[in-house]
Amino acid sequence: MLSNTEEARLRAAYEQRAALDERYSQFDPGQLLRIQQLERKILTTLRRRGLAPLESRRILEVGCGSGYWLRQFIQWGARPGNVAGVDLIERRVAEARRLCPPDVEIQQANAANLSFAEKTFDLVFQATVFTSIFDGALKSRIAAEMVRVVKDDGLILWYDFRVDNPLNPDVRGVRRGEIENLFSGCRVTLQRVTLAPPVARRLARCSRLGCLLLEKLPGLCTHYLGAIRKETAQ
Repeated sequence: MLSNTEEARLRAAYEQRAALDERYSQFDPGQLLRIQQLERKILTTLRRRGLAPLESRRILEVGCGSGYWLRQFIQWGARPGNVAGVDLIERRVAEARRLCPPDVEIQQANAANLSFAEKTFDLVFQATVFTSIFDGALKSRIAAEMVRVVKDDGLILWYDFRVDNPLNPDVRGVRRGEIENLFSGCRVTLQRVTLAPPVARRLARCSRLGCLLLEKLPGLCTHYLGAIRKETAQ
């Protein structure tokens, strides 16, 4: 379970992040470009890893927030009744329930203690959850739960910062070695994605092409997109 101190810190960090929602609005050209590029890469990964089509796939998002990615999976073909999300923050859960189809199962829950049975999901997804957690033991428990509930031939999809944000002390990048340790016994494939947001926010207003070209330079990409599979998977 979360310690009271860590839970209070996480709640405060997410409330502060909510105050910056305009920065993450898709009316911002840089944010819109980031999301569009990430969607392309996620869809490519799902296709290459044999998850497409999504119609019959059971999908869980850990740290689902207001349900943006839950709705995207449905848009990409998943059945709402096969999609589930969990989040720690009551306000975010209420927003997800308001915005998602009623058949989507959304729980207010601690991801270190999921209520789902073993090997339930074809796809387990997390986006920028681990970067907000400083407690190493908690990270390990959440990773173990993700491995527990994914099917033997299923996929864990990871998207998170690989570098620290000097302007935000509430997040810490998760490096390759740490990801591999969190999912020891799994095959971990990582690619660097997402042009550094401060660069994208400035440049996208005048040159979308410039952003696309700079994103091809791995050193300017701030996140990892990871495909993680159990060693038992064929």
